[in-house]
Amino acid sequence: MVQHDEAAYWKATLALIRNVLIVWFVVSYGFGILLAPMLNNIQLGGYPLGFWFANQGSMYIFVILIFVYAKLMGNIDQKFNVHEE
Repeated sequence: MVQHDEAAYWKATLALIRNVLIVWFVVSYGFGILLAPMLNNIQLGGYPLGFWFANQGSMYIFVILIFVYAKLMGNIDQKFNVHEE
């Protein structure tokens, strides 16, 4: 990989990490804590939605983000030809 491609690769990688962390923060802290009183007006499976996000939803989203990150990171590796054979 030439120097220009290396910089573009790391820029794409860091952008992906930033975006994943933003989603994780919004779901876990935003929905589970800050917006919980407003979300508690909505029921999900008999429980208030804010409570659900604080106890279950943030974990589900975290696991989903692991798979999304792996897929998107694989796409970045393919694009810059640094993928594993």
